[in-house]
Amino acid sequence: MIGRELIVGVTGGIAAYKTAALVSRLVQAGAGVSVVMTASATRLVGPKTFEALTGRPVALETFAERGHPHIELADRGELLCVAPATANLLAKAAWGLADDLLSTTLLSFAGPVVLAPAMNTKMWAKAAVQRNVRQLREDGMVLIEPEEGYLSCGARGPGRMAAPDKIFQVIAEILASGPTAS
Repeated sequence: MIGRELIVGVTGGIAAYKTAALVSRLVQAGAGVSVVMTASATRLVGPKTFEALTGRPVALETFAERGHPHIELADRGELLCVAPATANLLAKAAWGLADDLLSTTLLSFAGPVVLAPAMNTKMWAKAAVQRNVRQLREDGMVLIEPEEGYLSCGARGPGRMAAPDKIFQVIAEILASGPTAS
């Protein structure tokens, strides 16, 4: 993974704290990682956490005085991973909606996309969410199924974001199979 450029999107699911471990592992493996956070995500994990792990500023603002942050991020990255991917993000991605920096970056990104959903069991089971998941897979995105277990709301069942090690492994496999792999 040495020298690879990755984008990690963080949405407002409680599993955002697990994304710090994923980002740390990617950086330790030699990847350059740019983190994009939604406003909701910053209420769960501070951007300074990701800045400390990556040595880079966290991208938060859709608009800049100069340039186009979503295009610049999309052009820089080889792979984009969203972890956690909330039901809201899945819906936006499935329908091509773009109203914040992460969703505009996702819509602008031409490389492989990995999504690690995380949400309440009832939300995950909803027909609308499953329809969006099918659409995203049909569109060529890689979805890492949520795990079963205890959820922050107290429920048990599928909905926990996959373990950071599993997400790391999927990213490593995609990069290894790509045309620019070392």
